[in-house]
Amino acid sequence: MIKIIAGGKKNAGWVLEACAEYEKRLRKPFDVVWNFMPEEKLEKYLAEWPFTGREYVICCDERGENISSPEFSRRLEKAFTDGREVVILIGGAYGFTPEVREKADFMWSFSKLVYPHGIARVVCTEQIYRASQIMSGGPYHHE
Repeated sequence: MIKIIAGGKKNAGWVLEACAEYEKRLRKPFDVVWNFMPEEKLEKYLAEWPFTGREYVICCDERGENISSPEFSRRLEKAFTDGREVVILIGGAYGFTPEVREKADFMWSFSKLVYPHGIARVVCTEQIYRASQIMSGGPYHHE
C-alpha cells in the first residue's frame, strides 16, 4: 500500500476524477490511500511524526531530485522488497520544513516547475500507476 498525505482540501471534481481513473487500475502493493489535512495541521503532524524507518518517505518538492519514471518504479520496488510502507508527502503552499526534508528518504521533484496541488496529485497518482506498469511489464509505459 502507498499512503499519500497531502496538505489542503480534497480538490475539485476533475482532480478526484483523474486520480480515481488511475487508482482503479492499481493492485497491491500499489493501492493508494489518501489522507488530506489542512496545511497547518499537516505541518504540526509532520513535526511530531516519528519517522521510524519502517516507512519509505518521499517528499514531493520542486527542490528535490528529478528522476525518470523507470527510476521511480525501481525505488518503489526496492521499498516494497525491503518491507517498507511507502509514504508520499505532498506539502502545503510553502513546502516542507528543513527538518522534514532531512528526515525524508527521498525528495522527489516532478520538474523544476511548481504545480498547484490538484495537478501535483494527478501527476503523483499517474506516476504510481506508470511505476506499477513498468514493474509488471505492462504496455502503458514506452521507452
